[in-house]
Amino acid sequence: MIKTLIKIDLNTPPTKQDVIHNRWHPDIPMVAYVKPGDEFRVECIDWTGGQIKDDDSANDIRDVDLTKVHYLSGPIGVEGAEPGDLLVVDLLDVGVLPESAWGFTGLFDKKNGGGFLTDHYPDARKAAWHFSGVYANSRHILHTGAA
Repeated sequence: MIKTLIKIDLNTPPTKQDVIHNRWHPDIPMVAYVKPGDEFRVECIDWTGGQIKDDDSANDIRDVDLTKVHYLSGPIGVEGAEPGDLLVVDLLDVGVLPESAWGFTGLFDKKNGGGFLTDHYPDARKAAWHFSGVYANSRHILHTGAA
């Protein structure tokens, strides 16, 4: 079993967890160290810090606070690495946390940054996706079975 190097708590705001930050900066202390060749697991929170909910309203997409985003787990130091070294990192697997096996697709509201389709879709939209292995389905995206 691969060791979980960084564990997060989905019930605690990201700003209250010392293993989560939202920018890379040399003054942020390492939360863990690994040796070259180590295999480990890192848990992450979504980029909005949990602002988006698994529900049928797009109000959270419309109202997302874009000053509180880009949450990252870490930083993780590599023993023996020096500033300027080139590191190769192999991602062996990507998955979901069992207690949060869902994700979302969203279109920002024109009044909150919008996107390249805001002339066609000025209001916020959201589709929540539930994952099962390599498959995902959404109650917000209708599948008619037609090819």
